[in-house]
Order: sequence, then structure tokens, then C-alpha cells
Amino acid sequence: MNIQFSDLIENSPRSPGVYKMYDLDGNLLYVGKAKNLNSRLKQYLDISKLEPHKQIMRTLVARVEWEITPTESDALIREQELIKTQKPKYNIMLTDGKMYPMIALTNSKYPRLMKFRGKITQRRDVFGPYPSVSALNASIKTIQKVCGLRTCTDTFMRNRARPCLLYQIGRCSGPCTIAQNDYNERVSLARRILTGDSEPIIADLKREMQKYSASMDFENAAICRDKIAALTGTSNRGMRRNRAHSANSNWDKNVSELEKWLGIKIELVGVFDNSHLFGTNPVGAMITFGHNGFEKSGYRHFKLNDKKRAGNDIAMMEEFVSRAVAHGPKMDLIIVDGGVAQWNIAHKVAPDIHILGVTKGEVRNGDEHFIMPDGSVCRNLPKDSPLFLMLRAVRDEAHRFVITYHRTTRAKKMTASVLDEIDGIGPKRKHLLLTHFGSVRAIMDADMDALRHVPELGETGAKKIYAYFHSEVL
Repeated sequence: MNIQFSDLIENSPRSPGVYKMYDLDGNLLYVGKAKNLNSRLKQYLDISKLEPHKQIMRTLVARVEWEITPTESDALIREQELIKTQKPKYNIMLTDGKMYPMIALTNSKYPRLMKFRGKITQRRDVFGPYPSVSALNASIKTIQKVCGLRTCTDTFMRNRARPCLLYQIGRCSGPCTIAQNDYNERVSLARRILTGDSEPIIADLKREMQKYSASMDFENAAICRDKIAALTGTSNRGMRRNRAHSANSNWDKNVSELEKWLGIKIELVGVFDNSHLFGTNPVGAMITFGHNGFEKSGYRHFKLNDKKRAGNDIAMMEEFVSRAVAHGPKMDLIIVDGGVAQWNIAHKVAPDIHILGVTKGEVRNGDEHFIMPDGSVCRNLPKDSPLFLMLRAVRDEAHRFVITYHRTTRAKKMTASVLDEIDGIGPKRKHLLLTHFGSVRAIMDADMDALRHVPELGETGAKKIYAYFHSEVL
């Protein structure tokens, strides 16, 4: 039986995604998620090491399928969707409508940071899901250290006469008893961290730490240092990092080596990557760099215009490269993340620009090779050379940039559709609300008096909307 199961998973990829196990009749037995599908599926080879219910399930498996996702978090979301809609027999989690742990920010004058399980459409400002409670707790601890948001209940907060221990240890700003002039800024900062936008915050904190150090204010410098450490840990858990190539690297020397290697002159290079989740929210991004490092003025985000291309990485790349060449900065070299197909489509769209393909191979961050501007394949660039590390770093920067944008567009779409979840609020009232307030965020923050002033909404409609957004988060 082990040999037969080995055959079923022989070609499983070393990528994040979900796997589905079926019996001989084609019934879906089990759905799981994995950071590395190949490694996860191999854990099913030794039946004796499985949980009892999985041992039974494993003996029934006749077919294994998988779906690759951009990240482990996307795999979590896809796993939840499959379990809830297809209800596999041997899944013992999530079948009761619950979800993986998430983080929520409540609706109140001083929003509360809290753990949360439930339907996303019932809450505002929900972030996640997280693969484990320990990962969620680590993120909450980071937000407390950096932003000082409260985690206590409204009742606990109202009955405080003095700040609690969290204030004393620097993990809460004490809105229960201390006047707050910047709590909204703290909340905005927390949202940025929770959506993966940590790098600019870390850069700002480093500059602030250096300023305090220069003025001999070592106490505040240490506070900045601790915040940087907390943010770096959270960032490393959620996004790939390449410390071998840092901002201190010699960009000019490395780009000169790139020129020599490719036999071209370089002023500006564009690096492209795409992102989507099973064809939804398809986006692209381009980052640029030159002899002085990353050129942020050349960074571009792209939303897909031709929706028929959604989910087709090659077709999406064709549109994004074409638009960048037509309307973006002049580039001497284009780098695409992918294989021969990506290289071919970029060369077709931009025949007058040199194209370099970075192919991940079977093991990311260790098996990369390159498709050269003349179409040949190069596998002998030393993995520890500054040039190789730079090329890996710029590819990862493009990936970070597009993934961050993809998460943002998904979050905006989720927020924009929240009005559709309110009973009795149809297209007409939705249009009236958006016209009156200008955004969903403003509608969420509106009090009853402001809602009553919306033309044709009525008292009943105002109450429904207020109750939906301002009911206590459990």
C-alpha cells in the first residue's frame, strides 16, 4: 500500500497549496493545506504515525490531487473554502462553520485588538487567517509592542481607575485612563503591519533610532530598537527575506558585473511578477533598480484590464509588460520571474529590450537558473556570488511588492462588498450611502445621527447599518 501511495504523490510539487484525497468512487475524503506539498504528503506514507481517523482514511485513498497557491496563507483560505463547500468526510476541523484564528480590530473610539474566529463578512477589519494560535499570539504581541493598542474588553476598560500592567510594560498606551491624541495613527500603523507593509515602518524606526542615538537619548533609541526587532520577526514569519543581499551591498559593483555578464549597458532594469488567487484579484507589479540600488520612482502596480487573461500567468505577463513598455520608464533590461514561456512572451512584447528569465527550478532559493537574453540557459552562476545574490534579491523584492498589492486589493474588495451583506440594503441604498459618505470606511465610522441624514435611507435603514457595524465583536 505504501508503494501505491508513493506513486500517487510522486510528482507532488515543493510549493504551498492544498491537497485533496479521494476514494475509488471519487468521493472526497480529506482536504489539507501545506507550506510544502511534497513534504506534507510524504508524512502520509507511514500509516502508523498518523492519527487514528487518518489511518482509516489513508487506507481508502485511491487518488490524490493538489492545487498550488502563491503563499501558505492563500492555502489556508482555499482549504477553508473546500472544507465548507464540499464537506470531506474525514476533516474534523472547520466543518462547524468556524475558521482558523484571525485578528480583528473592533468598532469603537479606541479600537480593540483581539483574537477572532467567525465569518469575515460579519466583522470589520479582520486580518488572517493564521496557521496557528501561537503565530497569531506572536503577531498580537508585536502590534502591542509597536502600536500600543488595547486588548481588553470594553467593560474592563470602562471600569479602570488606573492603567493595567500592559501599560506598565509598554504594550498598551492606556486609553482607559490616559488622554490619547494619536490613537487613530496607532490603529493605522497596526493595519499597515497586519497587511504586510512592514518594511517602510522598519526603515522609519531605524532613522528614528539613529536620531535618538546621535542626541544621546539612549532610552528612546532602545525602544525603537525593540520595535524593530519585533517587526523584523513578524516580517520574517510572513515574507521571504534575503539577508545575503542588503542595502549595504555594493549596487554599483554588482550592476557592473551584471552588465559584464550579459554584455550590455544598463541604466535601469525592470523586474516583473504576477499574483492572483485561483484567478481572482489578478494583479501585476514591476520594481526597478540601477547602479544606485532600487529606484522606487519606477515601481508600478497593475490591475488586469483584460479579465479573460485572469489566472493565466503568461497572458497576464503579456499585458503587464506591454503596458510598462508603453507607459513606464525606459528600461535597458527586463527580468521576469518564470521559465521559457515567460521569457518568450516578454521577448515578444518587448523585442528591442534585453530579457533575462529567473527560473526557480525545483527548490526555490537554491536551484535558480537563468534564461539569457539570447535564449540560452545558464546554470553555472555561483550561488554565493554577489551577482547571484543580487538577482535573487531583486526577484524577491518584485515578489514582495506584488504580493503586498494583491493582499491589499483582496482586502479592499472584501471591504467594498460588505454592504451587500446587510439585509435590506439593495443597490439603490448602497449607491446613496457611497455617494453621501464617499467610502465604505466612512459609512462604517458613521454614527446614527449621520446615517439619518442620508436621503431616502430612512430610520429603519439607518438602524440596520449602525447595528451591523457597531455590534460588539465577540
